[in-house]
Amino acid sequence: MSGLPYTTTQTASNTPQMVTIVDPYVYQALQSVISREVVIQTVQGNIRGVVTNVLPDHVVLEAGNASFFIRIQQIVWIMPS
Repeated sequence: MSGLPYTTTQTASNTPQMVTIVDPYVYQALQSVISREVVIQTVQGNIRGVVTNVLPDHVVLEAGNASFFIRIQQIVWIMPS
């Protein structure tokens, strides 16, 4: 395995398709804290803000006057404030 969060497969018509891995438990946990302040620890560090949107591959966090789009695959843990 290459360690990448996705794989490219070939279909019968030789059209590449991207397949991503969704973590349903993290996705569900993030949906439960929409509009709440949280701390999200990523592989790069942590960030505190309000969860404004959750999609299968990323979460949108408002911190100050900035929006952060964080890939769910980069999240280590989530702590509601």
